[in-house]
Amino acid sequence: MSKNLIARISVALVAIPSILWMSYEGGYWLFGMVCGFSMVGILEFVSAEGHRPRQLRFWPGPLGVAALFYFIATTADQSSRFSFHLGTIFYWSLLAFFLMVGMAYAIGKEPPQELFRQHARQLWGFIYIGALYPFVLSVGGLGESLAIYNVSGGDCLLFLFGLLWVGDTAAMGFGGWLGKHKLAPAVSPNKSVEGFVGGLVGALVVGLIMYFWKFNSIAWYHILIVALGCSVFGQLGDLVESMWKRSVGIKDSSALIPGHGGMLDRFDSLLFAAPFMYFYFSII
Repeated sequence: MSKNLIARISVALVAIPSILWMSYEGGYWLFGMVCGFSMVGILEFVSAEGHRPRQLRFWPGPLGVAALFYFIATTADQSSRFSFHLGTIFYWSLLAFFLMVGMAYAIGKEPPQELFRQHARQLWGFIYIGALYPFVLSVGGLGESLAIYNVSGGDCLLFLFGLLWVGDTAAMGFGGWLGKHKLAPAVSPNKSVEGFVGGLVGALVVGLIMYFWKFNSIAWYHILIVALGCSVFGQLGDLVESMWKRSVGIKDSSALIPGHGGMLDRFDSLLFAAPFMYFYFSII
């Protein structure tokens, strides 16, 4: 057994129970976890972009994400209020970030093309992390609207994390075993169409398990649609992060998690799957 595999398994044995415990505890345990993931993620992003703490341009992203979560914590202390305020909070945070960072870059000394490029990339990172991570909190708050089905917010997060983790493992297994057709060779040469299908199969298995275990009060086809949708969004979200990493010439967002890479590497699929689950359960 390779050292990398041993490291991956060791981290999983500690991280998975901890994440699920905080998911079921909810409240500020869940908020602290998601906020921590976001802060580490934005630090990885600005560092990979070539900015260092001694530079002024290093700080808008981390400070912007910190301010966003501060506003969430102070105005959305209940799950029912969180969903109501999320759009407003993010809109004003995004507007403030755009204005402040835009004015700062406008007086820079580099050529205008470079200033605009850096401004656009800073804005992309803020949206990627600041807009998507809070949806994990929204999924945790679904327990209130799904209470009539005897489903808790922790159950929703268990479903979300479970189908992504199992789907990712299934995708790797199917890809290594059957992978012949490249899915996105320009972005991620190792990912195959067969692996993508394997991820869908793994997600469907988790969907069936969760239906009979936790979600049997909801029509089975809704649970399978959620499983498939989260898998599709999650796997393509993984490619979005790979696209960004290739644009800056790195393999991993950091070396923070042994055997897994960085925070953005480990939870890239989560950032796209969480909004899908939240909106599907909220609307349908």
